Amino acid sequence: MKNPYSALTICAFLLALATNAAGAASGEHKAATDEVISGQREMLAKNTKGAGFGPQSPRDIDAAKGVNSRAFEAAPNHTAMNLCNIHFHENAEHKGGEFTTYAGNGDGHGYGTGFKYNGKLSEAEVTHYSKKVGASKHGNLQPGDTIEVHYVHTTAKVTPGATLGSCLSEAIKNPQLRVETQVYVLVNDDSARDFTILAHHEVVNGLHQATNIPTDTGTPIVYAGSTTGPGYNEKGSPFQVTWSVRPKVAKVSISSVDEWLQGNVFKEDHAHGVRNLVTNPDLLSQIGN
Repeated sequence: MKNPYSALTICAFLLALATNAAGAASGEHKAATDEVISGQREMLAKNTKGAGFGPQSPRDIDAAKGVNSRAFEAAPNHTAMNLCNIHFHENAEHKGGEFTTYAGNGDGHGYGTGFKYNGKLSEAEVTHYSKKVGASKHGNLQPGDTIEVHYVHTTAKVTPGATLGSCLSEAIKNPQLRVETQVYVLVNDDSARDFTILAHHEVVNGLHQATNIPTDTGTPIVYAGSTTGPGYNEKGSPFQVTWSVRPKVAKVSISSVDEWLQGNVFKEDHAHGVRNLVTNPDLLSQIGN
C-alpha cells in the first residue's frame, strides 16, 4: 500500500500548484470571460452541495456573513505551533482591507486574477525592475504588483520545508493548521521592507517560528476556512484551516523578493496562482463566531 502522505501531498494538499496543463505547456493564458468564472463557481456549488464540506477560502474578510455550520476548533496561536511553510501568491487571494481592487479574471486557472493594493505608489517606487522575478511560463513580477504571503503553521512536530506536505507528519495525520497572512505590494525601493527578513525563521522555545511577521498592519481578521489554490476552483477543499488575515498592505522591496526566490528552504521560486474568491454563503463561516 502506498504512503498516504504522498498522495495527499501531490493530489490535494499542494496549495496553488494546480494549473491548466495545456495552457502551461504552451505558455498561452488567454483572459477568461465572466461566464468562465461564473461556471467555475456553479461547479463548485454543485460539487459541494450536500457533501459535508466545511467552510472554504479565500473570502472577502470585510463581509462577515456565512452559514456553513461545519464548525471546527480554532488552531492555537501561531506562536504555539511550528512554522512549516512560507509561500506567496500573485495578487491577493483574499479581498478586503487595502486590497479590494479586482485584478481581473486572468486566465481562468489562477493566474492574473485576485485583488490588488488600492493605494497609490510614487513614480520612483514603480520604476521598472530590470531583472525577471519569479519568472515562469506565467510571466514575472514587477514593481506595483501585489502578493499575498502565507506563513503556514501546524501542530505537527515538523521542520520548515517545501510544499504543504511539510506540515504533516507520520505521527499526526490530522494536525491543526493556521495561516498567518500578509499582503505586500512590490516596490523598486531597497529602503522598503526586506522580504528575506520578513521570511526569516528560527527556533523559539522549541518551536519553529517566523519571527518577523508584521505586527503593524492592522488587527488580523480570524476565520475558519480551508486550503486554497486554483485546483479548488471547481471542487471543495477538505482541509480545515484557521486563517488570520491582516487588512493593511505593507511595501516590500522587489529586489529582496528576488533574492529570496533565488534560494530558500521552502524551494519556492515563483508566485503561485489564486483560487477564485468564494462567495457562496453555504461555503463560508460566520466571522466573529
